[in-house]
Amino acid sequence: MADDNVVQRRGDDDESKKYRIPATLSEGDYAEQMTLAIRLALEAGGNMIEHLERKGTISGAAAQLSLGIAVTKTNDTDFATNIDLTNEAMIMSAIEDRYPSHVIIGEESTGTGKTMDLTDAPTWIIDPIDGTTNFAAGSPLTCVSIGFCNGGEPVMGVIFAPATRELYLAMKGRGSYRNGERIFSTTTAATTTPNDDSSGNQPTPTPSPLTPKITLSNAVVCFEFGYARSEEGVDKMVNAVKRILLHGCRTTRSYGSGVLDLCYVASGRIDVVYTGLDVEGWKPWDYCAAMVVVEEAGGVIRSLRDEGGTFEEFDEGGRLVVGSKFDIYSSSMICGVNSTVVEECRNVVLGV
Repeated sequence: MADDNVVQRRGDDDESKKYRIPATLSEGDYAEQMTLAIRLALEAGGNMIEHLERKGTISGAAAQLSLGIAVTKTNDTDFATNIDLTNEAMIMSAIEDRYPSHVIIGEESTGTGKTMDLTDAPTWIIDPIDGTTNFAAGSPLTCVSIGFCNGGEPVMGVIFAPATRELYLAMKGRGSYRNGERIFSTTTAATTTPNDDSSGNQPTPTPSPLTPKITLSNAVVCFEFGYARSEEGVDKMVNAVKRILLHGCRTTRSYGSGVLDLCYVASGRIDVVYTGLDVEGWKPWDYCAAMVVVEEAGGVIRSLRDEGGTFEEFDEGGRLVVGSKFDIYSSSMICGVNSTVVEECRNVVLGV
């Protein structure tokens, strides 16, 4: 096994430097779990590389057929490939060997039935390939996500996007990192402190006077239409986008990977993302690891809809309730770089 602070990726010494665990994280309570998760995420990503690099070439003409559609879930557009299953089996086996008493919730092992409830027990929540449709099509916007929960809440996240060679790491109370460098949502950019230092002290983010205040009018807004195909469901989603465009925003995006959407909010690549107007809402494995990345980067993540008073994250005026928390079992979500853009976008999306 690799050293606790450095995880090698297929013998590539130069590239492995990008995947060094920052001192701040290596001294955290969940460093041991993070080290294992990084190794497994990189290995799973390695299983994806050949298809991603060959798709669309002469030598990879049969690439998609060789993947195999191993499982069809909600409908023909929601499926898993053989590599999804291979990755999940590999990750689960390694976790079970190291932590036989831990609970594991995996997309492919539980995604076709009722999702296992999250308890206070140490629990891993994994997505062996997020953005499976992107992956099958050879799109680089796909990743492996491994999250760890303790006491009924996500506390550690590891996400690896093999095509872009980006490794996101986050631990509760210790910050978020991409390829070893500290990341922040747009409005909490660190401008006066380094990413990390030899002492392992976590840098304190300070507002940047050069960063414009993000509101919906100047925001990059992301959404995913998912698998909704009913006329009512399509109308809900399309009309929400119409309201956003009529209100005004910088632009809209749809990347096809919910986990990467959240990582992109955490690093300011997009300003707000939402889901869950219809059956396109995401699952715990889409949120678990990425939620830690978002919150440790200074972003805000909440349920989009009230859902019968279950979550109560917004008041009657549409303002964020102080101290409210996102539940990864929510069927809807909105995430942004600050509370202002979250509140504004939510009200426009819901038409309130």
